[in-house]
Amino acid sequence: MKEIKVPVLPESITEATVAAWHKKPGDYVELDDVIVEIETDKVVLEVPAEEAGVLSEITAEEGETVSEQQVLGLIDDEADSGDTKSSETDNKSEEKEEASHASQSNESESQEQETHLEEKVTQAPMESPKPSPEPISPKQTGNRMEERVPMTRIRKTIANKLHSATQNTAMLTTFNEVDMSAIIELRSQYKDDFAKIHNGTRLGFMSFFVRASIEALKRFPAVNASIDGNDIVYHGYQDIGVAVGSPRGLVVPVLRDADSLTLAEIETQVSDYGRKAQDNKLSIDDMTGGTFTISNGGVFGSLLSTPILNPPQTGILGMHKIQDRPMAVNGEVKIRPMMYLALSYDHRLIDGQEAVRFLVTIKDFLEEPARILLDI
Repeated sequence: MKEIKVPVLPESITEATVAAWHKKPGDYVELDDVIVEIETDKVVLEVPAEEAGVLSEITAEEGETVSEQQVLGLIDDEADSGDTKSSETDNKSEEKEEASHASQSNESESQEQETHLEEKVTQAPMESPKPSPEPISPKQTGNRMEERVPMTRIRKTIANKLHSATQNTAMLTTFNEVDMSAIIELRSQYKDDFAKIHNGTRLGFMSFFVRASIEALKRFPAVNASIDGNDIVYHGYQDIGVAVGSPRGLVVPVLRDADSLTLAEIETQVSDYGRKAQDNKLSIDDMTGGTFTISNGGVFGSLLSTPILNPPQTGILGMHKIQDRPMAVNGEVKIRPMMYLALSYDHRLIDGQEAVRFLVTIKDFLEEPARILLDI
């Protein structure tokens, strides 16, 4: 017998929850088949079969809390797929025999019942048929359905972190708006060439916001810093977290050393993270660290919001929906594609005027993208 064990858990994580079994006792599994998923506070880990064989027993059911190296089940590595198939064949033949016996028994019973009914009809006097009852119209009962399910570990961790951020930081949000005309025109002009040169990579908005944020963080290092006890930690690099949705909740994978990435590399990594998040394939390394976060609620239609900090970071930028609005441009009213920007920051470290200037810097870079290339 081969034991199926909880894998080595990431650092600082001591327990996990059995999320889902993909096999049931009696199923044959090939080598490296995913048998069960384990959910930790941060990621979902897949447990593959280390040997081929038949899953003989499950010792930890779905929803059960388990610890590192705990036995989840047993694989009979001496059984082969032929044993499983022959047993299935035997079961099917037994089912057929039972069905045949049941059919013969039912036929004899029905014949006896028909004879009995005929005798009863000849003896009983004829009765006039009773009228069919009036159909009863359904009534509004007023009952409301409720379903109670336990929080997943990831959702519980997200809830605790968000609550902690609002309770343990002096969070404040400042707003501005950006005219997206220049970036939209730039994308329209070069998107086909960009995709052709960079193996089909789509030129989106996120890469421009990442680049603008990096340049602003260089000018305002406090927004790229973190608080550790009574110390301020200034980071000499920009690791940008990008908030993405997943079936298990909001996750924040990190673009490491984002300053060294091209627009195409940023777009590729963001796209890869999005796919991995949907497939629950993000690793601990993907989501560890980060000095600043960008959250794009605009993809869901959000016009304005106040994003919550991702501690120990001291700043988070909120992107929103692009909407045509009348704007005063050189004394004339013109329709412009506008986006509201929101910067939530920790007021314990960042002063209001510093936060406002940081957000204005991002606005300036986005309205004149050439400034990023010229470093002005």
